[in-house]
Amino acid sequence: MMQEQPIDQALSAARRVHFIGIGGSGMCPLAEILRHQGYTITGSDNNESETLSRVRALGIEVQMGQRAENIQGADMIVFTAALLPDNPELVAAKASGIPTFERAKLLGAVTRRYQNCICVCGTHGKTTTTAMLTQMMVTAGLSPSAVIGGRLPMTNSNGLVGESEHMVCEACEFQDTFLELDPDVAVILNIDEDHLEYFKNLDNIIQSFRKFSQMAQKAIIYNGDDLNTRRALEGIQDKRLISFGRGEENFFRAINVIMEGAFARYDLLYHGEYLTTIRLQVPGEHNISNSLAAIAAVMFSGGSVMNCEQGIASFRGAGRRFEILGNYHGVTLADDYAHHPKELEVTLTAAKQMPFRRVWAVFQPFTFSRTALLLDDFAAALSLADRVVLTKIMGAREVNTYGISTAQLAEKIPGSVWFEEFQETAEYVAAHTQDGDLVLTLGCGDIYKAGKMMTECWKAQKTTGGQ
Repeated sequence: MMQEQPIDQALSAARRVHFIGIGGSGMCPLAEILRHQGYTITGSDNNESETLSRVRALGIEVQMGQRAENIQGADMIVFTAALLPDNPELVAAKASGIPTFERAKLLGAVTRRYQNCICVCGTHGKTTTTAMLTQMMVTAGLSPSAVIGGRLPMTNSNGLVGESEHMVCEACEFQDTFLELDPDVAVILNIDEDHLEYFKNLDNIIQSFRKFSQMAQKAIIYNGDDLNTRRALEGIQDKRLISFGRGEENFFRAINVIMEGAFARYDLLYHGEYLTTIRLQVPGEHNISNSLAAIAAVMFSGGSVMNCEQGIASFRGAGRRFEILGNYHGVTLADDYAHHPKELEVTLTAAKQMPFRRVWAVFQPFTFSRTALLLDDFAAALSLADRVVLTKIMGAREVNTYGISTAQLAEKIPGSVWFEEFQETAEYVAAHTQDGDLVLTLGCGDIYKAGKMMTECWKAQKTTGGQ
């Protein structure tokens, strides 16, 4: 266990913990875990949501709107990093003298309370793997607690409160926040160029993952097929190292891979011995690697091969990860969180392996830095789709010092179009799609709103008899 931090001391002394932005996907699971541990929880948020309904159903008091008076009575305050610095509730919290911490600090403190905390990191695949691993551990009867970056359909939430010493959590490298955690087991899926506005170059990213790996108390489960991951682990000898992949040298290995459309089937080997045949219910060849990582973590934690096989058979993805939303006039609508060129590539490759007439990529670029620094890679990945529709860049936390625009990306993708507003985007897609098409809304911002607008357009077509 890592040395105790100030937040550990504050949490031990607190009885009432207040969450500013409790409806956030990363905040709600932590609130649920602390409530289960006996704390009185309160919170605030600006927008009603399914998450807030869930929180209230647990007896947690939630105030709508963020005001200074909401913090009254709290012994400790936690806030989401999504808040602006001038948020009145956050300003009041920092001026109050009440111990106040960002969400990543609390997640770190919570991980230190479990004897077997499995932290899943990697540039791509974290949410799918964390969700898959959680479901497999539940199937195995291990009763884990979990904090997941996407919705787990099994619980219809981003987390889980278990009854054991097992915890599963997604470990994000953004601004080195995963260095706040205390992993017993570090799972490394892959290492790629991303968040370059912070890391500057690939070498710095690799060094950061190395620091995280060295924090693991018990084991490092890693992608033996990934060169950058192997570089990050060079020279580390004081940990148990467990590799997975398709190469012969890996401990957990997939062989005899057969793609049945977009869905993989493979034989699972451990130290060269056949264990079972795995059939994935999530699309894309990339999920072979994700499933191997999850299997290795479950078996390290005491689960059986049969538990793994059963858990995978019932896992059909996490929210916003190739999530099928419906069918309208014969057009299938799906939504995916892919926001990096590599993620777009594997998602669109999987889509092209499915029996659709045409694949539409409706993509919202996220952050000016990522769009500018990986512009050519974005263009190459998106060009895999039959039709490409782009929206304006969601700058999020950034100022556009790069002089980048969606128009520059569109110029590099023959036949693509782009729009300023989601309504225009939705109307264009609804007007030009045909029976048998797949429309994928793609991005980690709020592109899902465009998908909802498309459904309204398609419904209106049905009412008026149009196509």
